[in-house]
Amino acid sequence: MKKIILLMTVLSVVSIGWSQTKKTKEFHGVTFYTETTINEEEVVINGAGVREKYFMDMYVAALYLKKKSTDASKIITADEEMGIHIKIVSSMVTRDKFKTAVTEGFKNASSGKATQEEQKKFMTCLSEEFKEGDKIYFDYVPSKGVKIYKNGDLKGTIPGLEFKKALFAIWLGTSPAQESLKNEMLGKE
Repeated sequence: MKKIILLMTVLSVVSIGWSQTKKTKEFHGVTFYTETTINEEEVVINGAGVREKYFMDMYVAALYLKKKSTDASKIITADEEMGIHIKIVSSMVTRDKFKTAVTEGFKNASSGKATQEEQKKFMTCLSEEFKEGDKIYFDYVPSKGVKIYKNGDLKGTIPGLEFKKALFAIWLGTSPAQESLKNEMLGKE
């Protein structure tokens, strides 16, 4: 009997611990973890927003930071763990359309610099077809660079803080992909 009580206690503690590490929040119909880790560092969801085009939802993007912030400039230039996690919510988002949008975003980036070689490597990391439900993560790790994941698989790493600044400026810079998306990722809406 004591063994059963002990086992039930252990299972309860493990269950409580698991549920505490797996808290989620829904943004525009997409569920994101409220906390996760990047490079074994705890990060929290700062905000998440929807990218719309022609009145249709294309994807939902979440910003993860070590500490919540509404200061886009400081986020872009910070040399610490952070990430942008995207979930594709429309079949209209194809690999080619995403690449075109990101290329345009690099041209408009108000911070950092993404060389042609870095952009080419970045696009190579996203060479597989996109489909509704895909998860694309851009996790920045100081001294290593931006790690690019698709559906949990590491597709490549682009080194350098300057590349990270340019990439994050696509969504958070002075000429973002969409102003309302930027504000939601910054937790302003």
